[in-house]
Amino acid sequence: MKKDEEFMPKILAFLCNWCSYAGADLAGTSRLKYPPSILPIRVMCSSRVDPLFVIKAYLGGADGVLVAGCHPGDCHYQKGNYYTRRRFALLQKIFEDIGLESERFRLSWISASEGPRYAKVATEFTEKIKKLGKNSVKNEIFL
Repeated sequence: MKKDEEFMPKILAFLCNWCSYAGADLAGTSRLKYPPSILPIRVMCSSRVDPLFVIKAYLGGADGVLVAGCHPGDCHYQKGNYYTRRRFALLQKIFEDIGLESERFRLSWISASEGPRYAKVATEFTEKIKKLGKNSVKNEIFL
């Protein structure tokens, strides 16, 4: 990377089909501005995001991982986001226990009508990851 080029992180985003993915779509169709750093992956429910997906993404070189779903109580699969919240807490603990940066992992609740919220979360998380810098774990493990 050249000196005058700004670091643009690679962020993997697991977005639930019914709310968060629709919110991201609304942000795009509304032409809201947010960084192009996020690669969205549509999942049927945030609870379908296996913690191993997050760990694999991180160890594979993703600078950050975002998991977004319906607001608690509004899940199309009734209790899916409650399972997600529990997994997130356990995953943060695992990250901390093995010395990985848990700040590179974020959980957010974004509904289908919250395009501006999606743009805000994307911008805030990208800025946070920019401050943290590149994910150095991939280089240490795979070289």
